[in-house]
Amino acid sequence: MGGGELPGLLVNEIGGIRGILHGHIAFLKKHFYLITMKEFLENRKHMSKKVQAIYLWWYKSVIDQELLQSLPNLKVIANSGVGMDHLDLKLVAGFGVKVANAPCDVSGSTADTGMALLLASARRLVEGYHVAISSGMKYCEADFLGVEVTGATLGINGMGSIGYKIALRAKAFEMNILYHNRTRRKEQEEQAVGATYCKKIDSLLQKADFVMVVVSLTPLTDELIGKREMELMKPAATLINISRGAVVDQEAATALQTGVIRAAALDVTYPEPLPRDHMLLKLKNIIITPHLSIKTDKATYMITEETAENILAALNGLPIPSEVLHS
Repeated sequence: MGGGELPGLLVNEIGGIRGILHGHIAFLKKHFYLITMKEFLENRKHMSKKVQAIYLWWYKSVIDQELLQSLPNLKVIANSGVGMDHLDLKLVAGFGVKVANAPCDVSGSTADTGMALLLASARRLVEGYHVAISSGMKYCEADFLGVEVTGATLGINGMGSIGYKIALRAKAFEMNILYHNRTRRKEQEEQAVGATYCKKIDSLLQKADFVMVVVSLTPLTDELIGKREMELMKPAATLINISRGAVVDQEAATALQTGVIRAAALDVTYPEPLPRDHMLLKLKNIIITPHLSIKTDKATYMITEETAENILAALNGLPIPSEVLHS
């Protein structure tokens, strides 16, 4: 790889299980000199001064003090998504390095994932698939029943951009929409989706047929949904988590075994993936997907474009469109 005048961008790898997608490489190479972590570690002395930015793709490289100290010209770390719980923002800020995420282009695809999980759980699609392909299949049992989505009540915990797009989709299914959020939405925004604000999360949990968790992971939201919250939910309710795995206390998910709630659908777990002997992997009334929220061809490419815009702004001393500040 020839560096030329392009700024060095450190990435975990190119292609493979954990690397930048091959379809994004040509675009990135127009703006940056790509340096893989392997190349950096093999020639740290030469490469350290070239790196001006780090792109954290799906696999999050460890950003620690040792790495930051070895990159004297690092100006910005850009993340391929919204959640920043994998970064020590205080540590990064201490080195004078800016941080950016990519919030704008993930909301639609993440909302789609949330609705897909809701529908799949309600109509028992995964179970039905296994019934349909089983060797002894002759007919489906008459009592293989799901639950109705049309007219049901959806409780959205977290009404940011993703939560609001979920509400827009739920409105098309004629669902009744409740939401809980730190800040109440404007009246016209509520009216546009037919949403009712719940000042207390307990009220939402008690009334909703489907509870969808769409919050960032912070000290305040760690294990936000635990044993007490699940016991407040209806016995026929479904819990859907598309935020971060640690937002739900997975030990409290024994509620799925004892019938405290009907079902759960999780796009995130803690850790990811779960140990292969984990109790949740043995249950029939749960759907677990491997963090698919933004994984569409269009969304991932848009994220890379947004990330490049953030990085170039930082390198040129311009305001960063999606800067994340340490509070």
